[in-house]
Parts: sequence; structure tokens; C-alpha cells
Amino acid sequence: MTAYYAGIGSRSTPPEILSIMTRLATKLEQDNYILRSGGASGADSAFQAGVKNPTNMEIYLPSSSFNGLSAGSPGIINYQSLHHAVTAEITVDVYHPEPDRLSSFARHLMARNAMQVMGYDMDTPAKMIVAYTTDGAITGGTGQALRMAQEMGIPIRNLGVPDTLHSTLEYISS
Repeated sequence: MTAYYAGIGSRSTPPEILSIMTRLATKLEQDNYILRSGGASGADSAFQAGVKNPTNMEIYLPSSSFNGLSAGSPGIINYQSLHHAVTAEITVDVYHPEPDRLSSFARHLMARNAMQVMGYDMDTPAKMIVAYTTDGAITGGTGQALRMAQEMGIPIRNLGVPDTLHSTLEYISS
């Protein structure tokens, strides 16, 4: 059975955490997990860098190109091109605290987060969310995915929480 995880977090993730994310992605791939992420700088890019085989990742972009990535490359997907894009877009109004304040592009960024959590069919939840936010707070764009995961009962492993960071380092070295 395929196991997915969402590897997400702040664009301003500290360098030492980015390094851990890359190593963690490699270890999870070895343990048959498939990465779902969003192609942003920082945490997303660090997770993506750890995946050796592009068939073991689903990188959901908010448009056909984003942050130097282009949909159609192995593992790179424009979420708007998928059948369930409208369902993903509806989640913005459900999980974002101020959806009316978002620009059109920001709404697409938030909607693609739903696919990171629920997959291209919006019906295959990730087994876990691995994220970084300062002090484990639910904030920023990452917060959108974290709120969704919380409501769905998907475990969140936030590397901004010292105990989670410690257990993650133990897992990587096992």
C-alpha cells in the first residue's frame, strides 16, 4: 500500500532544519513514503531535494509554473489541471481564517495545500504531515494545511516542537 506524507513549512525555515528535512525525505522515501509538497522555497524545496526518484513525489504547483518549477516535469503537477481542483478551491473558504482577503494567486496557493493533504483525488489523506513552523504554531500558508489535517485527524509532526525534532533525528539515524 502506498503511504503519502505532506512535507511542508515556512519559507523562512532555519538552515539546520532544512538540512534535516532533506535527510528525512530521503529516509521516508527509503521506507516507501511518497512526498506531497508545494514547490515553495524553504521547507518545500528541502523536502523535494531529499527525494531521489521523482516518481516518489507529488509537487502541487498553484499554476503551470512556480518558483522555477514547471508542471509536466516528473512529479510536478499544476493542481488547477486536475479534476478535483474545484474541490480543493472550496477548502480555502472552509479552512482559511480570512479567505476574502486573499488575492486570486494566494487562493491558488492555499487550494494546492489541500492536495498536499488529500491528494489529487481529494480522497487519499496523507498518513502524516511533517512541517516546520516557529514554536509549532499554526500560522501562515502552512497553517492552512495544518488546520485541515487537524480537523481530519491526520498526525502532525512539527519540527518546530523540540520533542518532535528530537524523535525525527532519532528516526533519521536509525
